[in-house]
Amino acid sequence: MEIDCYLSIGCASEDVLRENINQSLTLEAIDAEVTFYRITDYEAEELGLKGSPSILINGRDIQPMNMQGFS
Repeated sequence: MEIDCYLSIGCASEDVLRENINQSLTLEAIDAEVTFYRITDYEAEELGLKGSPSILINGRDIQPMNMQGFS
């Protein structure tokens, strides 16, 4: 499993997100490659991301949203 986490430059939730993902993977005994990216608004727009953090599992957004901008 691949988990990609995209966060805006100013997003303050990275530490909590890392902890939550690690706990979840441990509890479910899942082996995954987890990668964190700090990206700009422009990069988020190019990738079609709508929120920060945006979490993709095997390339699919776990919470797709119909909103404008990366926040």
